Amino acid sequence: MAADLDRDDLTAEQQLALEGLLFRLADDEFVHAERLTEWQIFAPTIESDLALANVAQDEFGHARLWYELLQELGYTEAECVWERPPGEWTHATLVERPFEEDGWGDAVVRGYLYDVAERLRLDALVDTSYAPLADRVGKALAEEDYHRDHAESWLERLSADPASHERVQAAVEELFPPALTLFAPGPREEGVVDHGFRTESLPDLRAEWLDVVVPFLESLGLEVPEPDAVERPAAVGRDGSHTDAWFDLHEEFTATYRELEFESPARLRGEGP
Repeated sequence: MAADLDRDDLTAEQQLALEGLLFRLADDEFVHAERLTEWQIFAPTIESDLALANVAQDEFGHARLWYELLQELGYTEAECVWERPPGEWTHATLVERPFEEDGWGDAVVRGYLYDVAERLRLDALVDTSYAPLADRVGKALAEEDYHRDHAESWLERLSADPASHERVQAAVEELFPPALTLFAPGPREEGVVDHGFRTESLPDLRAEWLDVVVPFLESLGLEVPEPDAVERPAAVGRDGSHTDAWFDLHEEFTATYRELEFESPARLRGEGP
């Protein structure tokens, strides 16, 4: 599909669907990055510490790409991030979860599950009908392979060690159900596909994700929960429902903005286009 729609071409209905898609994209990346920063200086090696810091910076940069598109549609950065009520965020609850104590396995499994989903989601945006979105997808895609390679390398390493294999298995069991929230529909999801903003449906993306992650994890001797048998989390994020941990995290990353009463906050971290 040709990317032939621009901002001035959007109907009111199309803009609402597009805004929903962009907020979900941006919120996932921003909150995932916020959590990853908690590992800086605490990762098990200097190399992995630097790698995770780079991944977090990339994800902040991707969030900025999508928030900037929302700003072109009339929002301010403060409205997108710093002044937005926590109940209006639509990220999947996978990314808001705090890490377990001594949870390097948690960080690696979470990163892998998220990065595979993110790659598939970005692939489904390559042929988007919205030209400004098409212009930005390539940059994000170029960085996602590195994220996935890093997670896969650590999964192979941890799974091969009997001492850490059990912890990785526990992380898979714990994180697999909330990872499925990445494919929960948000507001106006039907319009996202109908208007060509994303070229694949969420059920199709979920099926592709399972076709990738399940064989890989099983190849490492890990048991993966049956997707259709797992209990749906009480909070899924896409509909504005969140865990208590999210409200604590939101309080933390907006604290400086609120306390100093910034008229113009520092720009969102990360590299621009």
